[in-house]
Amino acid sequence: MGRALLEAAEEDVRVLGAAGMAAWGLMLPFFMRASWFRKRGYRVADRDGIALLVWKPFSPDARPPRRRSAKKTPQPVPGQVTVSGFINGWCPVQNMVFERARRAAAASGENVVFKPHCTADPEVFAEWGISDGVYIDGKPIGKGPPVSYERIRAAIESGTPVGQNADQRRTLCRTRCAALSRS
Repeated sequence: MGRALLEAAEEDVRVLGAAGMAAWGLMLPFFMRASWFRKRGYRVADRDGIALLVWKPFSPDARPPRRRSAKKTPQPVPGQVTVSGFINGWCPVQNMVFERARRAAAASGENVVFKPHCTADPEVFAEWGISDGVYIDGKPIGKGPPVSYERIRAAIESGTPVGQNADQRRTLCRTRCAALSRS
């Protein structure tokens, strides 16, 4: 079935006048294997860690595509923990992680701010260069298997807002621990 779908997609883009077709896959032998595409004539065009951008040129003058990289990343805000979520809606796993991060931020108190960014909007995607992901105080949380609500909540709770001294961190930690023990 997969081969038939890929052949139909390739035919569609040829009819539309495209010079080639691109797809992404992983180097490792699980979900979205790049090797599956390579067996069907695709070549590696670009790489980001274990993720490969593969392509199949339809004409000799076709140029290989390149992955877009982040143009900027979320920055920490002094005095608070900032959870930034980027979502475009196409990946069910990232949709789930985004929602878990939103709920974890809401449950973590007034010192935690959740900032959603809908990258299905081309202007938002162009501004950031990030299609999906969750950042806590500017640091990305894991890609790959979906990050659990508990792990996101723990990362938020252990995050120290930028600009706080040791006494403020101890007070914040005691407050959070007391709040968790009451719930």
